[in-house]
Amino acid sequence: MSDKGRRVLLWRHGQTTWNVERRFQGQTDIPLTEAGIGQARRSARLLAALRPDAVVASDLRRAVDTAAELTRLVDVSVTLDPALRETYAGDWQGLTNSEIEARFPEQFAMWRRGEPVRRGGGELESEVADRMATAIALAVEKLPDDGTLVVVSHGGAIRCAIGALIGLPRETWGSLGALSNCCWSVLGPGARGWRLLEHNAGTLPEPVIGDDD
Repeated sequence: MSDKGRRVLLWRHGQTTWNVERRFQGQTDIPLTEAGIGQARRSARLLAALRPDAVVASDLRRAVDTAAELTRLVDVSVTLDPALRETYAGDWQGLTNSEIEARFPEQFAMWRRGEPVRRGGGELESEVADRMATAIALAVEKLPDDGTLVVVSHGGAIRCAIGALIGLPRETWGSLGALSNCCWSVLGPGARGWRLLEHNAGTLPEPVIGDDD
């Protein structure tokens, strides 16, 4: 796997109205705003320069439409995979943080403390990580030895995937900062498996030159 020089770029979708309103989206199928489409187009022009070998995406339309801006520019089609969806958050979906805190105070407090909780009766973060990591591993196996995979997904799901893939304990995943709309993180090969090379990036990665390479 990671000893072959393969790279995984995890790209968050563009802006939606619920992002602007700070509503929990989960698996609700919210479209991109005009600003979100513009974000996807700008980012796609950069990412196309990496010449990805494969593009996989969540089947929610905010991810599908973001991925489409990249596949228009490269000779690669997108493969849709529901395993790359955002965390299912049940009754929390569509609510703001203040509404969630008022209606589900105990769950909200547990979540803020980083404890395992089925938000709104939905998925555990560990379950999201398992399905994301499995889907990514299957896609990586199809890459050439030095290939690049672009995964178009969602902020919470990407954080779970990164935490699991680089071997962080689940309770520390919250230490990974949130991804901005249409920013990305890059995983590459390390001596002991995947390592995080770029996080919440909006420009093309630069080579690491120095003692820490």
